Amino acid sequence: MMRTFAYFFASIGVFALLPGAASGQSFEVADVHVSAPATNSVMRGGFYRGGRYEVRTANMVGLISMAFGVDADKVVGGPGWLDNDRFDVIAKAPADATPEALRTMLRTLLAERFRLMVHNDTRPLPAYVLTAGKKPQMKQADGSGDSGCRFQPPPTGVMIGPGSLISYSCRNMTLAAFAEAIRTMISGTLYLNGYRIVDRTELQGIWNFDVKYTLTTMPGPVAGPPGADVVTLFDAVEKQLGLKLELTRVPMPVLTVDSVDEKPTENLPGVGEKLPVAPTEFEVADIKPSDPGAPGFQKGNAFQPGGRVDLQNYTLRSLIGLAWNIPRNLDTMIAGGPKFLDTDHFDIVAKASTGTSLTASPNGSAPAQTVDPDSIRVMMRALLKDRFRLALHNEERPLPGWALVSAKPKLRKADPSNRTGCKEGPGMDGKDPRTPVASRLVTCLNMTLAQYAQQLPLYAAGVLVGAGGGIVDETGLDGAYDMTLNFSLPGGGQSGAGRSGDAGGAPAAADPGVITLFDAVEKQLGLKLEPRKNPATVLVIDHVEEKPTDN
Repeated sequence: MMRTFAYFFASIGVFALLPGAASGQSFEVADVHVSAPATNSVMRGGFYRGGRYEVRTANMVGLISMAFGVDADKVVGGPGWLDNDRFDVIAKAPADATPEALRTMLRTLLAERFRLMVHNDTRPLPAYVLTAGKKPQMKQADGSGDSGCRFQPPPTGVMIGPGSLISYSCRNMTLAAFAEAIRTMISGTLYLNGYRIVDRTELQGIWNFDVKYTLTTMPGPVAGPPGADVVTLFDAVEKQLGLKLELTRVPMPVLTVDSVDEKPTENLPGVGEKLPVAPTEFEVADIKPSDPGAPGFQKGNAFQPGGRVDLQNYTLRSLIGLAWNIPRNLDTMIAGGPKFLDTDHFDIVAKASTGTSLTASPNGSAPAQTVDPDSIRVMMRALLKDRFRLALHNEERPLPGWALVSAKPKLRKADPSNRTGCKEGPGMDGKDPRTPVASRLVTCLNMTLAQYAQQLPLYAAGVLVGAGGGIVDETGLDGAYDMTLNFSLPGGGQSGAGRSGDAGGAPAAADPGVITLFDAVEKQLGLKLEPRKNPATVLVIDHVEEKPTDN
């Protein structure tokens, strides 16, 4: 076992961080387990409060990324499940542990509990390369004044939205610095699908230039609709600066996963009793009926800095959905209850004790004061149960959903060397068919159709409204496939109308260029989505009072 640890830490050049080699380099105790199924499996953490450290619904790539301080796309290799299997980590650490100490403890935990072994390497990864065209159109700078790219706000009263002209003024910039700055520009990451930008212009010195492009609802170097004056970020870089952005592969430093166990070692007996207790109630909370004259939409944010909750004009059903993490478009997963659940509106202002968030400060600065969403939801549940006398239970019921069935399959067998997972954007062929009205492009690699059926609703948010039964695989097709799907989202030039008999939200192809999810699945993959009743866990309201108890 010690040889394993020695290899593990030698590979990243930190011999001093061997388990037990220095005080405070291991969690005192840790509960590691597979995450419960969730409608929204997004990694949350690592939150740290009063010696209690939590990471929830994290895939192994996310855990490695957090533990080693590298971007997730720099974690390569390893088995296919690294992107899909989800884990919760709840651990006890010294109350004064620093962010770096917590990362070290997480590295130790991964080595001990998952037998993780990694090493530093260099691999070609997808990236956009910035190169010089035939005639660069920038002005050499003299170094006077500030440096950087600054957003130029629109005139007073002009709102920024799709179709707006985005303008940046860049002064005293090296092109290496500009390559980094593009990712932080408005919609820059969206345009570039999260890929890195590497300067290969070979142009030295510092430069002054302006960049103006159209804010659109779609990423990628695509043309606008016929007759539209759309200047993409790619167009702006080429026509205004005399440079080019092209997708290719570039050698980059990576962290390679050599081996890792899919199942963690067993927790110690009684581990839950040894962990610091998480807060379950707000320090203070005020509930009152909303102003009848207030606008008819919900406002506020349950996860504000400083542990503050400010919710305005929420129905009870919406508050219950927020507390139990049920998306608004899946309200069929809350069953029962009187009519006032949907008619009476309330304002809630509450305050929770704060903790520190490791993920709030990836640059190494002091962690921000915050409260993790899971703790807020626990407190919301306790508040609703106490003040509205809410009683409920979970029950499995058939809900409207879909079945993925085989029609005339057009599936490409997977490259087994790829990890299993989906991402927004094109595959490595670089082909990007997106348009302003068909703006979603989802690429999934090395995935079975059962896995694909589970992932698709996450990328079709707003399309399959009310489909609490999700999607089940009934294709009967075995094996793993590489699949790319391009379709329209609500608001992207669609009518938003649903098909007759659908679970809801399925847009009809009323406008030119619209590709419904259903048409995309059938025409691009040779499969079909058919309405079904699928079993799902439903939150059943047993009792609730119309008026809350007094503050």
